Amino acid sequence: MQKQEQIVELFDQIAPTYDKLNRILSFGVDTSWRVAGIRGVLERMSAQSLDILDIACGTGDMLGLWTRLCAQFNKELQSLRGIDPSSAMLELAKQKFPQCEFIKAEAANLPIDNETADIISISYGLRNVIERQKALSEFFRVLKKGGFLLILEFTKREKGGLLKWCRDFYLSRILPKIGKFISKNQVAYEYLPSSIEGFLSKEELARELEEAGFFVVELKSFSLDISTAFIATKQ
Repeated sequence: MQKQEQIVELFDQIAPTYDKLNRILSFGVDTSWRVAGIRGVLERMSAQSLDILDIACGTGDMLGLWTRLCAQFNKELQSLRGIDPSSAMLELAKQKFPQCEFIKAEAANLPIDNETADIISISYGLRNVIERQKALSEFFRVLKKGGFLLILEFTKREKGGLLKWCRDFYLSRILPKIGKFISKNQVAYEYLPSSIEGFLSKEELARELEEAGFFVVELKSFSLDISTAFIATKQ
């Protein structure tokens, strides 16, 4: 298992090409996965004025979507903060969204007061957190009662068959080559498929959320189980 500092360094290295590769490697559908997850939260959110934290915010993809969709749902953004341990990612996010607040920090050690966030999101970043259970405890601590946690993640597919073979072939054989060609960093895009294979199944992550105190209200899979949205609340 890689140390957290090594993982952060990988993301520092690929920051300049990160947005382009996300669109190419997901064939552009990752945005629709993110939008569906955000909508699932906002449809359940009764509060009109929201404090939102986006953990492992990277270059800020979710921040732009939260801003747009909150406006569509007539929600007022009291605050929208992006948190990430990668300095290079945060610099790009600041350029794209200068109106947002950014904090350099790890998911397992959030410099945020207790019960101050209405919504916490983390998209495709939880499997990169070494101290995952500690991070989930931090999310629970920071979230207000009645607030929602949105996790978007690539989970391990346990069932075999043609779909698993096709997905695994793309992740292990095709994706690293494309990633290396564009980013010039083969190690980072060899890490991605291995991080998915070494991660949890949907059921295992849902169980960890419940053990952390959350109540899981929805599990929604996208694109033949490639991606999953977990929506949980703090009752």
